[in-house]
Amino acid sequence: MKMKKILGLSLAAAMALSLGACGDSASSSNSASGSGNTGTSADSGETAEGGTLKIGGIGPLTGDNAAYGLAVQRGAQIAVDEINAEGGINGMTVEFSMEDDVSDAETSVNAYNSLKDWGMQMLLGTVTSAPCIAVVAETADDNMFQLTPSGTAVECLGDAGNAFRVCFSDPSQGTASADYISENSLGENIGIIYNSSDPYSTGIYENFVSEATSLGMSIVAEEAFTDDSKSDFSVQLQKCQDAGADLLFLPIYYQEASLILQQASNMGFAPSFFGVDGMDGVLTVENFDTSLAEGVMLLTPFAANSEDENVQAFVSAYQEQYGETPIQFAADAYDGIYAIKLAAEQAGITADMSASDICDAMKTAMTEIELVGVTGTIRWTEDGEPDKEPMAVVIENGEYVTM
Repeated sequence: MKMKKILGLSLAAAMALSLGACGDSASSSNSASGSGNTGTSADSGETAEGGTLKIGGIGPLTGDNAAYGLAVQRGAQIAVDEINAEGGINGMTVEFSMEDDVSDAETSVNAYNSLKDWGMQMLLGTVTSAPCIAVVAETADDNMFQLTPSGTAVECLGDAGNAFRVCFSDPSQGTASADYISENSLGENIGIIYNSSDPYSTGIYENFVSEATSLGMSIVAEEAFTDDSKSDFSVQLQKCQDAGADLLFLPIYYQEASLILQQASNMGFAPSFFGVDGMDGVLTVENFDTSLAEGVMLLTPFAANSEDENVQAFVSAYQEQYGETPIQFAADAYDGIYAIKLAAEQAGITADMSASDICDAMKTAMTEIELVGVTGTIRWTEDGEPDKEPMAVVIENGEYVTM
């Protein structure tokens, strides 16, 4: 079987081909084999004949959400190294620099300004939603192209047209989760535990409830916590248990999810658990008994055990370089860099263009490409949202297995 390729096609050309029309169409083809070749690193100082394209990244490299930011940094760097090894983008060497924002909005804006001082021409970020909402206001003012790999809140894209995302939005995750649970009869009485102080968690929760209600699903408990009370979930769990919940929907991050799984086990409460992309990383929590995550289901566009050759090549490269299996956030960032490559080639980006001119060209080009990546086949709409199919995985023997 031939290795799959990441393909860039204009939508017009794709339509023409589907209709059997004659004529030429612009396209580009780029391998996402993840072969482990390091290529030209961002720190090497080497420059291709076409100059240098500087891509910045922002996310939590330390703190509670570091698993997300580190995964994005590593996935992006693998893609950058592969691209440079193949000649760069339009002859340009790609440099990637990631700033730590500890998942804090103010720190993220400071990181953005530091990257501008570095000479950033495009932004891959930010990783989490609240910082992304703060930064997108800055990129809109600067007309800087922004592609978030994992900022899911609706507000992460702003309204200036300069921002896009790789991941599903909160409404999409909430709606798709309710649909999947209903279609597969995963639970009769649903309990929900969510973070009412977090826009990510609240957005998914609200859309889940709306869709579940329209489907006639039975929601027996809706229990909230806040950032100031996210260590003891005994009250929320007890209410869900008393209400007879046989499935808990958890639109939350992996740290809180690990505590809920532990505390539910301690009290003898054993419902099914279903989460979304924020739970990806639960197997990496220090001192967490990963056997408690057996059978946990989550909505995600990426499964490291997929038989897809493109996925397996990326996973092999990631494991070889970092000694661990990549999570969805790494895959989103990897696809994000390749999406930038395809759009930059479609738009004819050159190193001497201003960041604003690059942004104007990328806005159009992003709606004209199709990415066949490790998180699926993706096209982008004019409002910056990805068009791709969701899937679900279940944790079995310490691994994510496609359902």
